[in-house]
Amino acid sequence: MDQRYWLTRAADFAASWAEQFGPVQPHASHQVSDDQFGVVFEQFTKRLENNYPFFHPRYAGQMVKPPHPAAIVGYLTAMQFNPNNHAQEGGPATTEMERECVAALAEMVGFDPHVGHLTTSGTMANLEALYVARQLHPGKGIAFSSECHYTHERMCHVLGIQGHRLPVDAVGRVDLDAVEHVLHTGRVGTIVATTGTTGLGAVDQVHEIVALARNYGARVHVDAAYGGFYSILGRAALEIDPRPWRAIASCDSVAVDPHKHGLQPYGCGAVLFADPRAGKHLSHDSPYTYFTDSQLHLGEISLECSRAGASAAALWLTLQLLPLTPSGFGAILAANRRAAVTWASAISASSELSLYQQPELDIVTYFPSDTHMSTVDARSDALLRAGMAAEDDPVYLSLLRTDGSAFRRRHPQVVQDTDSARVLRSVLMKPESEAYVDTLHARVEELAARV
Repeated sequence: MDQRYWLTRAADFAASWAEQFGPVQPHASHQVSDDQFGVVFEQFTKRLENNYPFFHPRYAGQMVKPPHPAAIVGYLTAMQFNPNNHAQEGGPATTEMERECVAALAEMVGFDPHVGHLTTSGTMANLEALYVARQLHPGKGIAFSSECHYTHERMCHVLGIQGHRLPVDAVGRVDLDAVEHVLHTGRVGTIVATTGTTGLGAVDQVHEIVALARNYGARVHVDAAYGGFYSILGRAALEIDPRPWRAIASCDSVAVDPHKHGLQPYGCGAVLFADPRAGKHLSHDSPYTYFTDSQLHLGEISLECSRAGASAAALWLTLQLLPLTPSGFGAILAANRRAAVTWASAISASSELSLYQQPELDIVTYFPSDTHMSTVDARSDALLRAGMAAEDDPVYLSLLRTDGSAFRRRHPQVVQDTDSARVLRSVLMKPESEAYVDTLHARVEELAARV
């Protein structure tokens, strides 16, 4: 796909479409000369050079990668119309695209029927899910694991409800005994299960959590912001344990982020509810919108108001080319997963590096081998900086701060002489990483020997 060609087509299409309404002379207050724009654009592009090569497999740090070319073309095309998917009259075409995208995401996780919409982020998606949870169980709290995303504790403060932080097991999943204990108290109305923690990529035992929650009349919200697209492989029993992923269909709500594994630009999240009646807890009215469609407008079932219709357009165009199937998006996810497993195996055989924990999805955690946690911490930081500072062959990693006791549980041979230790963390969410793993491992191993 020639992205530059299709970007040109996008600009031409918008201009051609606008011609049918007659010429419009841009207002003088908007006018700038090409010379003026050229000077500022030169400064602008110079500033953007201060960036990391997110597109390249040598970038193996955070959960960042470029959007698919189809998403870029879709976003730019629709952005020229600047639709607002708050109401049908703000974006009639992109509203329909959003409904179709949400239906595809609901089918991906097993929700039928459903209600939901795209959001600007996973944070907003989780906020809406917890808001509905509060409305359905007034006076009761929300329970989540100590290694879930920090948004849940923060949103409990925003919503004025009590958050219950639960311990995790030996591989970073929420402890099931703790789940049952907090449910038994009667103080919790909703349990949050995470399918892909942002630190380790750990997948909570959703199938076990659902059974416990139903015994106590509690709801289950799944934070699948990071790992949600792995439902494609999980539900098909490919590569990963299918049980947690198939159990999502029995849960009450799900947050998914297409701007992570869905190849979309920031920000594009989504919230889904299994019971369409959940929308009534978000419903509201406006004196100047909601007049053009007999169906509920997307803004009527959302805490957010203005939302970019271009996000829906980008996702819709992408899903027409890469469907949410094992042979579509699943092929990308399978390559990511193979890259992580391959690198973990190489690290396990290394004398310079030690694997912190086996990857469950596509996040690999590791550290320079040493005898004391304080030295592991210092050397991990030094390796990160050395990799980024190298001018001839840079490599970009990230760090994860681990609790000292959690580290000790995984690596009892390392002396715990500090409360916490940073380890290295690499998110291999680009399928190109699979062919680059050997090169990446050799470079990181070389840096580990130096530091």
